[in-house]
Amino acid sequence: MTGYSDRINHAFAFAAKHHDQQVRKGTRLPYLTQPANVAVILTRYGRDEDTVVAGILHDTVADVVRDGWSSEMIRERIGHKFGDEALALLLSVVERRVDDDGVELAPDDRKADVLLRLATASDAARWVCAADKVHGAWTLVHDLARTTFPETVWGRFSAGRDGTVRWYRQVCDRLRAVGFDAPIVAELEEATRRLEGA
Repeated sequence: MTGYSDRINHAFAFAAKHHDQQVRKGTRLPYLTQPANVAVILTRYGRDEDTVVAGILHDTVADVVRDGWSSEMIRERIGHKFGDEALALLLSVVERRVDDDGVELAPDDRKADVLLRLATASDAARWVCAADKVHGAWTLVHDLARTTFPETVWGRFSAGRDGTVRWYRQVCDRLRAVGFDAPIVAELEEATRRLEGA
């Protein structure tokens, strides 16, 4: 089982610097609680250090891709620090702005592109994707349980309730369809069912 490592500690420090002023949508929680929880989920399932580091850096890499960093910048500032393997793993499961031909993807197409690329992603990349979605889904389930005004929770998302729940369902179903039958998929299924009933 993965325990403390300097590399994991460095990944947390890097993510903390990147997400410094950010908070979780609709809360006052520091954004760093998200990568920390993803790391806990991956560690709970006995994933290796590369996968845990990738889980910590998932949203950092997603942000810099969305912000238009070039491949060179991402490789120089993240890949050289944490390894090309962890970076390649992440790039295979984060939303892209442009496809392989350099064509800009519309927001809806970016999600479809992630689902498509899960077919060729490594199992480690699928673990990171699943852990990120497990954390997001359970966070929503618990936030909804704490409020008498569910619309305030769903209002955090531009896709609203239906689009957000549909996204979790699509990821869960796609992971199964590509043959990823790791135990975390059962947890994602349970959290997704709870969201569908919320």
